[in-house]
Amino acid sequence: MSYILNTPEDQQAMLAAIGVASLDELFSSIPQQLRLRRPLDLPPALTELDLTGHMQTLADRNAHAGSHVCFLGGGSYDHFIPAAVDALAARGEFYTSYTPYQPEVSQGNLQAMFEYQTLICQLTGMDVSNASLYDGGSATVEAALLSMSVTRRMGKVVTVDSLHPEYQQVLATYLANLPTQLVTVPVPAGRLAPQRLAAAVDQQTACVLLQHPNFFGGLEDVRAVADIAHQAGALLVLVVDPLSLGVLQCPAALGADVVVAEGQCLGNPMQFGGPYLGIIACREQFIRRLPGRIAGQTVDRRGRRCWVLTLQTREQHIRREKATSNICTNQGLLALRATIYLSLLGPQGLREAATLCARKAHYACQRITAHPRWTRRFDGPTFKEFVIRDTAGQVAEQVAQAAAEGILAGVPLARWYPDLADCLLVAVTEKRTRDEIHRWADVLAGPVHQVVASHA
Repeated sequence: MSYILNTPEDQQAMLAAIGVASLDELFSSIPQQLRLRRPLDLPPALTELDLTGHMQTLADRNAHAGSHVCFLGGGSYDHFIPAAVDALAARGEFYTSYTPYQPEVSQGNLQAMFEYQTLICQLTGMDVSNASLYDGGSATVEAALLSMSVTRRMGKVVTVDSLHPEYQQVLATYLANLPTQLVTVPVPAGRLAPQRLAAAVDQQTACVLLQHPNFFGGLEDVRAVADIAHQAGALLVLVVDPLSLGVLQCPAALGADVVVAEGQCLGNPMQFGGPYLGIIACREQFIRRLPGRIAGQTVDRRGRRCWVLTLQTREQHIRREKATSNICTNQGLLALRATIYLSLLGPQGLREAATLCARKAHYACQRITAHPRWTRRFDGPTFKEFVIRDTAGQVAEQVAQAAAEGILAGVPLARWYPDLADCLLVAVTEKRTRDEIHRWADVLAGPVHQVVASHA
């Protein structure tokens, strides 16, 4: 569709229709210093060839997992993606198809959603899954809202400080205008002490939110937390790393009522932070409270297998006040990539990928803590992430130096945890080689030099 700008006459007609005399009057509620109007300082026009080269030069200044050895974590990981994922997901039937949330969505997309839901249920042990949400943070919030609806409790939601800090922020935003108290239990040892949780959970609690493996990489005592929540009549919402379920016991067996996750690790690239894939699954008795789309299998009038959108409990199809959520779309393309990825790996491949992550992370932790400068911050078992402390207190300088040498060394925790300002969160995936781990450890253990050049 062609873009046609509004003429001055068009602008005046629209302003008159809403009862204002000028654009300045329209934006009068915006402070003057934020309404500074100035001409854009753009260089002369370039030819297509020159412009393409210029944009590529700018893009090459970015440090990313393809240009650097990546030890970043905290919800976004540099996992191996089989070529078949890109090849199949890029087919025009999927890549350019109509937005997959209307009832008339194609059979191909519906079948892909159904297969995705089936795989998520097999992975988590839950009874039902929807066709995906926006990302891990929004999925966590939707699980809390589902719990409040199921338990009919609006008084309290309890979480722990080892839940992803950005998920905590999203949760606080959603609950800010509700009569719901958000209680965060501290975890000074890097994992939850069940007795601390027991003191925070009461008869007003809708759910307990627990991440396992948690944000620091540690494994939690999920069964003990489930018992505490259930004894108070609350639900347990478990936030998981889907890849970890290749080696860890499934959430359903640990007592989880709702399972949520960030699905980026399932065949989706890091792509500078998104878009990502929100996963949510729950027990069958909660299905009518589950937000978003659910694809169901049925037969047509000729008896042939087919798929439909069913139980669309959202504001677009039912009365707004009865809607579970205002979710209007799902990450269909990224869910498709996750479906292809899980189908390619299968149970054995998923187990092997998870095992490689765990073993390489354990080796990397041993390697770096062999240097007296770095110590392990938290004890206990981990999966693919761990926290190390720089006794010299130069985390930011070491990270910058590593980046200049082509290594993304980890995520400094000072951004969210001031008391962990001397700590680094490190993730080790199946892609990291022994030589890369050795190089990473040697760079972090070396003296800090002045960084002459860094990547934007």
